[in-house]
Amino acid sequence: MRVTELLKNASVELGAKPKDKEDAIAHLVDLMEKGGNLKDKKQYLADVLKREASGTTGLGDGIATPHAKSAGVAAAGLAAMTVPQGIDFQSMDGNPARLFFLIAAPDGGNDEHLMILSKLATMIMDDAFKEALIKSTTKEEFLKLIDDKEDGKFQAPEDPNAPVVTADHIQILAVTACPTGIAHTFMAAESLEQHAKKRGISIKVETNGAGGAKNVLTADEIAKADGIIVAADKNVAMARFDGKRVVITKVADGINKADELIDRALGGSAPIYHAAAGADAGGGPAESAENESIGRQAYKHLMNGVSHMLPFVVGGGILIALAFLIDGMMVDLTALPQEERGNFGSITPVAKFFKDTGGASFGFMLPILAGFISMSIAERPGLAPGVVGGALSASNGSGFLGALLAGFIAGFFVKWLAKACDVLPDSLAGIRPILLYPLIGIFFVGFVCTLVIGPPIAGINGWLIDTLSNMDPSAKVLMGAIVGGMMAIDMGGPINKASYVTGVGLLTQGNYYVIASVMAGGMVPPLAIAFATMFFKNKFTENERKSGPTNIVMGMSFITEGAIPFAAADPIHVLPACAIGSAITGGLVAMFGCELMAPHGGIFVVPTITNPLMYLVAILAGSAIGAAILGIIKKPVAQD
Repeated sequence: MRVTELLKNASVELGAKPKDKEDAIAHLVDLMEKGGNLKDKKQYLADVLKREASGTTGLGDGIATPHAKSAGVAAAGLAAMTVPQGIDFQSMDGNPARLFFLIAAPDGGNDEHLMILSKLATMIMDDAFKEALIKSTTKEEFLKLIDDKEDGKFQAPEDPNAPVVTADHIQILAVTACPTGIAHTFMAAESLEQHAKKRGISIKVETNGAGGAKNVLTADEIAKADGIIVAADKNVAMARFDGKRVVITKVADGINKADELIDRALGGSAPIYHAAAGADAGGGPAESAENESIGRQAYKHLMNGVSHMLPFVVGGGILIALAFLIDGMMVDLTALPQEERGNFGSITPVAKFFKDTGGASFGFMLPILAGFISMSIAERPGLAPGVVGGALSASNGSGFLGALLAGFIAGFFVKWLAKACDVLPDSLAGIRPILLYPLIGIFFVGFVCTLVIGPPIAGINGWLIDTLSNMDPSAKVLMGAIVGGMMAIDMGGPINKASYVTGVGLLTQGNYYVIASVMAGGMVPPLAIAFATMFFKNKFTENERKSGPTNIVMGMSFITEGAIPFAAADPIHVLPACAIGSAITGGLVAMFGCELMAPHGGIFVVPTITNPLMYLVAILAGSAIGAAILGIIKKPVAQD
């Protein structure tokens, strides 16, 4: 879709003179209404102001792009306004805003407004184009400039004083990336290119957007470059820059501090980037670990292992649970001889297929966990020692905890080994990743897992399983309440993950009731919020009431993160209410003796749960209590 298809003549005003920021937004909303894009002007204006309150849309450099997805929008559209004298829009760089684009997108539609914003942001980062728009004298000229820019036909006036690029190679290489890969990625790229062009500096920018990496840097360009800039808020390929001076920063600096980044890249003050030997071009963090606490680094390494492990756990666990369900429906266990009852879950051919397949998936769980923790620390050379450490932990009884430690030990050992091998002659560099690292790394990790950490952790695991199995019922209820409540404390954050990892770890050791409380507790926050929006409507805005029911699906699917928008908007009231509801649910699940063999699946694996009816009762009870508490303590909101 072209920009001018969304920007109508009636929605453009040149030379406007708004009094302040609020007046400018109101003026733009009037223009949007003239274009026929609104069905509820008041609602849309409120949503634009609400979006602005969360963070300024004044991009800096004289540009502002207020926007909102709103129920008051009939069809996606644009409005534009120039204010040659400029007004204070609280922009990122503090400069007055002179060029405005207002974006409207219908509520419940796709993220078309983000794609529009991405395209616009890239275009207007060109200073010559921006100035031409501001100086336009007619709407027709304004719209034609946009068409020409989009078609690549826009020609900036020649500047006789502009410096000429004389270098025989690309002087600066850059990589830009943001988590969504829609707007900031391309804005930073355009800003860097424009500022380099003004100074007669040759530059090439690789963008890691939603569609993947574009304009990818080559090995020859990297070797010849005078400086490299990585402006990214997510992981990008870094190992290819080994030995080069690299400026590593956030993507916003690429937009607002382009000249400063260029000076640092060419000034020789940037630190030399060192990748772990043997690492390929696909690994490496975009941010320097030096600026992170040890705890934060350890958490990121752990989550890297857990995120890669989960597909094996979830897929395998559900298949194993279904195997027990199939045998439960097709076999009379009481009629079987005692010696055959131990094969329950593999008695019928169909059940055996499910259990064998799920068991194979489960078998990869610990090696994958340890391998990717180690790889996160030491990049690719750490993978093999970590995988072997995880496999040994699975076989020697040290289990989940042993694999977790093996991953960290393998990663830090290989990272140290890579530095120790720096003293070797360059002629041996080729054998390091294919011989020295795997051979020495696997031997060391094997020794540690077998003789050092394996026996004591296996003993701890045995004690833990016996303790939990023989725990007093009241203590089990307390345990269930604790892990259930933890699932709602930060909804996807470290505390939530700690509870989930604990449940999964005990699941691998044959304990099925803790993970049952964990999953039930994680289902409560979205359900509690959904119920609260239905029964306490005066406590929520119209948009919150509309999005509330979607949390029913989130909760049923065990997606605790569905409650995050509500918790972020009002953490003081939402978090305690949800945590109490989740804790009550976790305790009830343990009290009812519910057990779960699948670590995920929500409502869809309830038939595989021991005592499924009371499991559902526990979830509904906790959700109702959480909703009631939220409805009582949350203040009413002003309604339109």
